[in-house]
Amino acid sequence: MTRRPLPRSFYDREPALVARELLGAVVECRTKGGVASGRVVETEAYLGPHDPACHAAVGLTARTECLFGPPGTAYVYFIYGMHWCLNAVTQRAGVGSAVLLRAVEPLVGLPLMRRRRHVRARGPAADRVLTNGPGKVCAALGIDGRANGASLQRGPVFVLRGDDVTDADVAVSPRIGITRAAHWPQRYFVRDNPFVSRTPSTFAVRRYTAG
Repeated sequence: MTRRPLPRSFYDREPALVARELLGAVVECRTKGGVASGRVVETEAYLGPHDPACHAAVGLTARTECLFGPPGTAYVYFIYGMHWCLNAVTQRAGVGSAVLLRAVEPLVGLPLMRRRRHVRARGPAADRVLTNGPGKVCAALGIDGRANGASLQRGPVFVLRGDDVTDADVAVSPRIGITRAAHWPQRYFVRDNPFVSRTPSTFAVRRYTAG
């Protein structure tokens, strides 16, 4: 069955809701090297200029220009001089909010992902580390700065309709690896999924409740 890209209207909502509802969607990247895809199992919401951890807090710059673009735009940035991170822009153009795709469960292109991530081992334990972090997701799927500003409906990176994840299977915690607004519970993940990144032991984790 061919999966359809999520429409722009899907992203034209509050980032927290988009972050939760992206769980179960499929991220697919098409490159000359091949096609690789994975099911989204972990996200983080960055709420806009009022969120100190969001890049929009610094205003419109050359780096953040695409973050302020229309909903359903890819915002891809470079961190620590070595990792790309993929975000989906949410709400109307000019707001500056987005959802970070933190982890996916590999679906298509496992051999390609292993080559890109330089993982020679085989088996469930080895495959779990391919995509259990935002930098790993981009490396495994072949996503880099060339996708920054591209439409997630037209590629080269697509976010496709996937399978629904029930509220009972969704957990919420603070966001990982930030220092500002670090206690805000804006990380959403599929409970007990082995491809989710490690949750710090000090984090409070609760079941998701709609509304």
